[in-house]
Amino acid sequence: QVQLVESGGGSVQAGGSLRLSCAVSGYIDMYWMAWFRQAPGKEREGVAAIYSGRGTTYYADSVKGRFTISQDSAKKTLYLQMNSLKFEDTAMYYCAAGRTADPRVAGTFGSWGQGTQVTVSS
Repeated sequence: QVQLVESGGGSVQAGGSLRLSCAVSGYIDMYWMAWFRQAPGKEREGVAAIYSGRGTTYYADSVKGRFTISQDSAKKTLYLQMNSLKFEDTAMYYCAAGRTADPRVAGTFGSWGQGTQVTVSS
């Protein structure tokens, strides 16, 4: 069973940066590890994902060039570096893990963290 705990959220002004972390316990080799976000009244959307062990990455068009996903396998931690933040990036951010997952589809991920709030003020 994979367990995920996010941290690093907070409030920042537009143009600023934040780094989210997700502490992972359990076996995650050959898993998709992802960050999703959900704003009030909106569906949960895939932001970025990495295929653990291969390094293959996915980014939503809305965050390409601004967000970077990375993984420290030794510490079993997933990161999301978020730069040039925009008001529309405001959401609850979730870490997710899935063995045979589509990084764009939340329903294909079986393990989820509790979420960390990111608020960007304009």
